[in-house]
Amino acid sequence: MMEELKHHGYRIGPGTLYPLLHGLERGGLLKSALRNVGGRKRRVYKITAVGRRALDKAREKVDELHQELHEDPPRKISPPGDISTVSR
Repeated sequence: MMEELKHHGYRIGPGTLYPLLHGLERGGLLKSALRNVGGRKRRVYKITAVGRRALDKAREKVDELHQELHEDPPRKISPPGDISTVSR
């Protein structure tokens, strides 16, 4: 997983990755099992149904953001704290 992330420009070490994986497992998004891989015991993670739904929802949000970033013409964005665009 670290190599795949590195391929996309993200450098993440095991001290960051494993706590993230453990947290996702505690949250019910992943499930892990010990497996024999190449003669060594490895923890293998698999996405759960809850994790799949969360991933699908996150993809929808990323797609929505991507579409908004590429609107032509771009939507005007109010500066932080500007309440003139807040509907009442």
